[in-house]
Amino acid sequence: MNNSYDTLLSHLRKLPGLGYRSAERIAIHLLTDKAESGKDLIQAIEDAQSKLSPCEDCGNLCEGTLCEICQNPSRIKNTICIVENVLDLMAIERSGTWNGLYHVLSGKLSPIHGVLPEHLNFKSLVSRIERGAVDEVIFALSNDIEGNATCHYIQDLLSAFPNIHFSQVGFGLPSGGGVTFADASTLKSAFDGRRNYD
Repeated sequence: MNNSYDTLLSHLRKLPGLGYRSAERIAIHLLTDKAESGKDLIQAIEDAQSKLSPCEDCGNLCEGTLCEICQNPSRIKNTICIVENVLDLMAIERSGTWNGLYHVLSGKLSPIHGVLPEHLNFKSLVSRIERGAVDEVIFALSNDIEGNATCHYIQDLLSAFPNIHFSQVGFGLPSGGGVTFADASTLKSAFDGRRNYD
């Protein structure tokens, strides 16, 4: 091929979940489909990047200041489920097992990889708790060392609020697993079986 094709393939391969063959199939499709799908994709990406930003309360993606979940009056307002990323939030929403609020950290603490408290969405979490009316924080983070360290950090961070009860979803997942790829029944069991976080 040529440099422009190799550049396109290189950028596609940087996307999560795409190996060489998947990236190659997408590249060929974009280049041979009368260029219409490519133009539509470029426009959709540009629109999303210009219109979507993190919700000021929870960190979910939204158009505007607050996301639909935070604005929804039917959601349970006194319980916040903490997740690592928007993909986790979407997975839980698709399962239909949770009707409370969320807080998206945008990662988990990992000093060895350079992820420190200032890199995560902790400040707005404290602000939400300070506004009151929250009595339970549920951890739905990955079942690994970094996830557990992040849970402990949050518990210490919120230690000035003694009325808050901490719990953790009861994962039926292998060590290192998260919620993004769990099916609906596993997530339902995880929320139904949540336990106190010590």
